[in-house]
Amino acid sequence: MKLIREARTAISHRLAERRAHRRLSDELAAFRTAAERSELDLMLGRHTAEETREVHAILSHQSAYTS
Repeated sequence: MKLIREARTAISHRLAERRAHRRLSDELAAFRTAAERSELDLMLGRHTAEETREVHAILSHQSAYTS
């Protein structure tokens, strides 16, 4: 039973992570104009590369599909 409970917990956490990632992706997609992107870059510049890794990965992925 412990194994099943751990599997359910792992699945639940993974689903929550995916929802959060999708929500962040949607929020970042709202930064469309050059001015908005500049503002976003300024905000990201205040943080370490480790802290912004996921954001930069999402932005790279989005720019690959909009170019």
